[in-house]
Amino acid sequence: MNLPVRVMFQDEARFGRLSDPRRCWAPAPLRPTVRVALVREYTYAYGAVSPRDGALDWMLAPKSDTINMAAFLRHVSQRHPEDFVLMVLDGAPSHRAQGLRIPGNMALVRLPAYSPELNPAERLWDEIREKEFANRVFESLGAAMAQAARGLKRLEDSAPALQSLTGWDWILSSF
Repeated sequence: MNLPVRVMFQDEARFGRLSDPRRCWAPAPLRPTVRVALVREYTYAYGAVSPRDGALDWMLAPKSDTINMAAFLRHVSQRHPEDFVLMVLDGAPSHRAQGLRIPGNMALVRLPAYSPELNPAERLWDEIREKEFANRVFESLGAAMAQAARGLKRLEDSAPALQSLTGWDWILSSF
């Protein structure tokens, strides 16, 4: 069976209640103040982006482990049943685990070690941290998870923005 190939880049990131103070604009001579939280509660976001068409698949999970990685791969596989998904990812332990079940319409391709600059999915997290988490304090982990979900949904709904963010020339010309 010949299926069209969909190239996706995958990564995961941690989001939580530990605040992310950043620079912000304020009219002179005002000096902005920002609340800070030092609560170490986290959730993990899994994301896979297709730079060619700006499609984004994502999932929130309580941990970053082999079980959740397998669930995410199943999720992506089910979202693209008519495609053969070539998933490009880093060498995280949960990506190399012996027990990782890979769906039949998917193959994993590992990037070289210590090369996050080759993975455009890394840009997703920068975008979400800048637009959704900068200078914010969350009263609960649930609030932080809801904010991460809003940011991921915003990106998912804006394919042209994702294409611009992740559609690097070397990727688009390669596939």
